[in-house]
Amino acid sequence: MLQSLGGIQVRAAPTSRRSSRRVVSVVRADAKEIMFDTGARSKLQSGINKVAKAVGVTLGPRGRNVVLEQQFGMPQVINDGVTIARGIELVDPIENAGAQLVKEVAGRTNDSAGDGTTTAAILAKEMIHFGLQAVTAGANPVNIKKGIDKTVEYLVAKLKENAKPVEGREDIKNVATISAGNDESVGVMIADALDKVGSDGVLSIETSNSLETTVDVQEGMEIDRGYISPQFITNQERMLVEFDNARVLVTDQKLETARDMLGLLEQSMKLNQPLLIIAEDVTGEALATLVVNKMRGILSVCAIKAPGFGERRKALLQDIAIVTGSEFIAKDLGMKVESASVEQLGTARKITAGNNFCTVIADMASKDEINLRVAQLKKDLAETDSVYDSEKLAERIAKLSGGVAVIKVGAATETELDEKKLRVEDAKNATFAAVEEGIVPGGGAAHLHLSELVPAFKETLESDEERLGADIVMKALAAPLRQLSQNAGLEGEVVVQRVLGKAFEFGYDAMNAEYKNLMEAGVIDPAKVTRSGITNAAGIAGILLTTQAVLVEKVAPKDIPGGMTKEGMPAGMTI
Repeated sequence: MLQSLGGIQVRAAPTSRRSSRRVVSVVRADAKEIMFDTGARSKLQSGINKVAKAVGVTLGPRGRNVVLEQQFGMPQVINDGVTIARGIELVDPIENAGAQLVKEVAGRTNDSAGDGTTTAAILAKEMIHFGLQAVTAGANPVNIKKGIDKTVEYLVAKLKENAKPVEGREDIKNVATISAGNDESVGVMIADALDKVGSDGVLSIETSNSLETTVDVQEGMEIDRGYISPQFITNQERMLVEFDNARVLVTDQKLETARDMLGLLEQSMKLNQPLLIIAEDVTGEALATLVVNKMRGILSVCAIKAPGFGERRKALLQDIAIVTGSEFIAKDLGMKVESASVEQLGTARKITAGNNFCTVIADMASKDEINLRVAQLKKDLAETDSVYDSEKLAERIAKLSGGVAVIKVGAATETELDEKKLRVEDAKNATFAAVEEGIVPGGGAAHLHLSELVPAFKETLESDEERLGADIVMKALAAPLRQLSQNAGLEGEVVVQRVLGKAFEFGYDAMNAEYKNLMEAGVIDPAKVTRSGITNAAGIAGILLTTQAVLVEKVAPKDIPGGMTKEGMPAGMTI
């Protein structure tokens, strides 16, 4: 049927009675179970206690391992707090909600400091335990939370005052050893790696193909791009391009014609030095010209594509230009490769390029330029919230200032390998945390001595309920030392009373069962780890104390037909 709309003929679809009917679909939401007040909080606390107890047995040098069942493959035997917490799922949905809160504490501490997750979980459990006692007795949870927050802020400031900077290799070794569960070989390995790459370097952890754990230091700047054509290869046996004392061209332009590079190639030939070209791409006539000159022996040359993408590509090319002392020929600035001179080329002492990598070792860089660039990258690193950006910025800082050390972890079995890798990861994170914010006495001593500062601060708080919050923090801070002592087979409260009232550095060395100056004995923790544990535990405790109701999905009973098992098999039959 034709209809006319403003002189234009439009075919209209025939109408029918069926098309006028509306179809209404009804979506039914799942039923929710709601619990209020004391009942809700006690169930949440029960879940928190289960996770904290499972995690707590791993604390200290005499802590035990926990076996985690895996859906596929071998079970994990580990003593890493955050991994254990993440592996726990409880049947009761409200208890499980409490368990998730402890996971959050451990996860946050792991993200910010990389270690101390077990201590953070124990602190959260204790703060919640004492806090719920006060709330049940009728105290206002909002005021208690204020008291907790003010006390923690005061204690963090005092912790920074008492922290001492890392001085030399021995401190680094001690921090890594303690964090790796008193494994001195791991401590020595990380101290060796940091000696070689510096505090701005990157420590990467990989799986070794052998039984031994080794440290490999990658000298120079590694680019994750290889040669464009295999015709550039100089070492046929190893399939590598190897240049000594080479010149380097760095540009973000695409080279397609021979004219683009002719002047530069002629000047390079007179220098009688190999040439490495790093460009967005080298194709067509330009690539053919390079290959022909290389094969005829006229010029030693190699071309690789620029690493990265978009804005990151430009930033990486600028880094390479600074390291090699070359001028970055950027199209944004109107510069062209065809008008470039040899004075704009950089110099590299050694270049090694493979199919998918290129390592540039250069000594011509200006120290001032590198320090300026590193300072700028550190500022960007402090401002970014993205984990991906943080990793990439840290890599760039390492490549500019120090280098990259790879710790290859080896073990006899897969289960042992997983456990060892987690310990090395903890030790690495703790070491960098110590370099960043300094060190304090370990073994729970720093927490206990901080608790002794609370009574004086409590007098400055306005309300009685805020003072209750300060008391909660004070009591909770004794828990790490108490748990560590219990894991060592001692009565925790007795050890706590022996350490109370002594100097800030004094504590209990659980490995050797001695009371001593822990800083002198090398039993030390990073201040950042201690600070992160206290602040994250207090944050979650405050949230839970102000909780009044919990909503979870109601678990519907499964309808099992008569004569069938819950797995759906006929009852009474065997297969």
